[in-house]
Amino acid sequence: MSSGSQRRNAVLGAAFLMATSAIGPGFLTQTATFTNELLASFGFVILISILLDIGAQLNIWRIIVVSGKRAQEIANTVFPGAGYFLSALVVMGGLAFNIGNVGGAGLGLNSIFGLSPELGAVISGIVAILVFLRKEAGIVMDRFAQLMGFVMIALTLYVMFKTDPPVADALHRTFIPEQINPITIVTLVGGTVGGYITFAGAHRLLDAGIQGERALPEVSRSSVTAILIASIMRVILFLAVLGVVSKGIALNAGNPAETPFAYVAGSAGKIIFGIVIWAASITSVIGAAYTSVSFISGFSSVVAKYRNQWIIAFIVISTIVLVAIGKPEKVLILVGTLNGFILPIALGLILLAASNHHIVGNYKHPVWMTLSGWIVVIAMGILSIKTLYESFGKLFV
Repeated sequence: MSSGSQRRNAVLGAAFLMATSAIGPGFLTQTATFTNELLASFGFVILISILLDIGAQLNIWRIIVVSGKRAQEIANTVFPGAGYFLSALVVMGGLAFNIGNVGGAGLGLNSIFGLSPELGAVISGIVAILVFLRKEAGIVMDRFAQLMGFVMIALTLYVMFKTDPPVADALHRTFIPEQINPITIVTLVGGTVGGYITFAGAHRLLDAGIQGERALPEVSRSSVTAILIASIMRVILFLAVLGVVSKGIALNAGNPAETPFAYVAGSAGKIIFGIVIWAASITSVIGAAYTSVSFISGFSSVVAKYRNQWIIAFIVISTIVLVAIGKPEKVLILVGTLNGFILPIALGLILLAASNHHIVGNYKHPVWMTLSGWIVVIAMGILSIKTLYESFGKLFV
């Protein structure tokens, strides 16, 4: 990096890229839906998911930065072919999610300006493409993610205070829940650090030239900051929704996350929500495209040379599919859960790499961090299998 200021901006940008990649339309809908189902006890699910998120992300970011290699390159070194398998999972999940992200951006412009969702999706796709047409696309992406992150949190925070949520009850049930649903934990962790999301910031750091053991203190801070940014948004929206459902107000079945905004400010509230969901969606479009292509650029010199063009093509394909077939809500929900299955596979490979001198050199990964990582692998593996069993069980009832 040419200066300390640029380096700090890259580190903060990586945190916001990861956080805003996590905060998409699915994130908003899931948070509202689960709050309606579990009420104040959803706070416990959020708490557990935050702990699992941090355990996963700290390990993944540190090993990637120490090694100076992307996740797929590390995986291929651990087990030949594992990197190709991981890349296929991430890219397929990223594409499916991006179709939903483009759809969410279209709905946002529909709420703000009254445009058709399809036209809104096309305009949003063009906005995302413009980022990668710039020579300094990385810097533009960092600043855009930061701006959109602040906008989302500020507007939702305003709505949260206006709904007057039962904060004391939420705090109590965060530690002593009345009900626990393992599927919600898998879905939240998968939606925050599953699939492509946790790699977004780590790969961005490598692209910014931040790597090696000397960078670990700032990398650790950045990785935890990213989780906290996403979690702050989750908690604020949880409280905003809890504020309305605790008053006996039913959520809008078609757009549950919009309900507290409409409750607070009527038609103006819908416009505010439109801004929030557009900001959440457009940053997720950018993050998904950038990270998905980073998983294949290492396998092809052509992709690496023309990476921005490939990212643009990824966005174009997502937009065309969305406009052609509509928002694939069932696919989006399924992939959100499947992201939880990808996490134990990816994290397990990264943890095996932590003790491989061919990957990390003389670096000694902290024992407590390794143990916490394996706890996440085991916990998410068990919860994912349980989720899969229950989901298939419902199909045959």
